[in-house]
Amino acid sequence: MIISFRKLCLLANLILLMSWTSVAKAETSELTWHDNYSSAVKAATADKKMLVIYFYDDSQVASRFEDEVLTNRSIQSLLSNYTLAKLSVDANVTIKEKPTRILNHAAFGYMYGSAGIAIVDYTNNDPSEYGQVVSQFNLRGSQGRTVDQMQVILTLPPGSLTQRTLIYAVRMHPEKPASTKGIFRRLLALETFRHSRNQASMQLQGHHQWESRFHQIKAQLPGNLLPTEVCAESWPGQRLEDAAIECVRSWRHSSGHWSAVSSNNVYYGYDMKRGRNGVWYATGIFARNR
Repeated sequence: MIISFRKLCLLANLILLMSWTSVAKAETSELTWHDNYSSAVKAATADKKMLVIYFYDDSQVASRFEDEVLTNRSIQSLLSNYTLAKLSVDANVTIKEKPTRILNHAAFGYMYGSAGIAIVDYTNNDPSEYGQVVSQFNLRGSQGRTVDQMQVILTLPPGSLTQRTLIYAVRMHPEKPASTKGIFRRLLALETFRHSRNQASMQLQGHHQWESRFHQIKAQLPGNLLPTEVCAESWPGQRLEDAAIECVRSWRHSSGHWSAVSSNNVYYGYDMKRGRNGVWYATGIFARNR
């Protein structure tokens, strides 16, 4: 039987495509996903890693997220730095000898009971964050999460849930403000935590006692670095991620605040706190040269 040159080329391309697909599947299979919460925690604890938990359901959104995002080469590379678990949204864990739905636990409250990505810190970098859930992102949009969103989620600096969520919102802004390109400094993170808590307690946005805080922060910074502060508030009743996005949007509509959020800094810190009125109060503090 005579096979034309064109058909031979098509056959070769098909074989090449199949080999690429096999390689991609092999690369995907190299990642180990635990299907048990307890075993995943033990592994993360032993390896002193952050634990990524993918809570899935049977929706098309979850399927597309797995097929189009989690299999992406850059995402696979980032995920290799974590301990991984893939659990059903209905997965249980035994607490006091009783089966408890994991997503019903208060620690995962900002997952709102639905599919998405949660990250738990077992790195020992900061005792206050050890064993804490430091990221909670539901699947959103037709893909669940885009590759760009997952890249940002998986490269956030160590910090608390609220700090990392606000940093995520800053980094995902379409104009790519540069304030988080410096070093996430614990000193500034602590100050943003304190001031966000103060605003939430007062239920009033503002740079309260900034003059005295300015000098206190400056005295702890090296060299001639000067601190700058931005504040914002969300609409009442917004979910955590939506509130963070709203606070960044608010900064965008203030030229003075946006100038600070957009500029490069040597150090930076971000945090937010919800008041009893359901409003989230956000703070960013940056340190830059004179």
